[in-house]
Amino acid sequence: MTKTRVIAALIMAPVAICAILFLPTQWLAAAAALVFLIGLWEWLKLTGVDGLPRTVLLVLNLLLMVLLVWASAGSNVLFLLTILVGVGFWLLALVWLRYFNYGAHEESGSRMLKLAAGTLAIVPAWAALVLIHDSEPNGHIWLLTALATVWAADSGAYFAGRTFGKHKLAPRVSPNKTIEGVIGGLVAGLIVAGVFGWLAGVQLAGFGWLMLVAAVTVLASVLGDLFESLLKRHAGAKDSGNVIPGHGGVLDRIDGVLAALPVFALGKEFFGF
Repeated sequence: MTKTRVIAALIMAPVAICAILFLPTQWLAAAAALVFLIGLWEWLKLTGVDGLPRTVLLVLNLLLMVLLVWASAGSNVLFLLTILVGVGFWLLALVWLRYFNYGAHEESGSRMLKLAAGTLAIVPAWAALVLIHDSEPNGHIWLLTALATVWAADSGAYFAGRTFGKHKLAPRVSPNKTIEGVIGGLVAGLIVAGVFGWLAGVQLAGFGWLMLVAAVTVLASVLGDLFESLLKRHAGAKDSGNVIPGHGGVLDRIDGVLAALPVFALGKEFFGF
């Protein structure tokens, strides 16, 4: 399984990197919307929604993305507000993890919250991706920095957890995650953020802020991963799908990114690196 996982990653990573570096923002936004909406499709399945309602909800989220672009012509304010709402949602998700049994039995109220959570996770993350890529100068490098930080943290956590993991992080939500894995992921994420931030042109005065934002970004990616694990545990599913060999579904690959991108985007805007 590790071999299959690595081969799949070696195929996906160059495609994603080339798209980030060479596509204009509008085309990258369209491609990212497709990927994120596939993730939302899997999210809706985990909440027990299928058939026509699932399709309708997906279309409504697509229309929300289109409306956001249309209403934001010439201004980033709506994008920033959307991203801020996304960060707020992930803070609430942290509370939900504390009370992980809520929603386990598909009460109508909790299902509605899970459906709303899908939009609050997908749309702000997509908005953050677009905002970062469209920023000047070197927006494409900054987006690659944000994503590479999450990818490195995920890989670092995987291998550090397998090698050194002894202390469980959240055994009732995700039994395989360990504190040692999180530390390994944090170290890997900070190293990669530093290297890519240098390539993006971060100034010495802003390097410390970049490290701070990268650290919070890595921790946010862990939160996103844990929350998806919560959804899967409630649904009794091992993976969100099976379209990516060794990785499961699309949502299994972007869960950390969904929480991390809004944090990185807000940090970049606030500290101006």
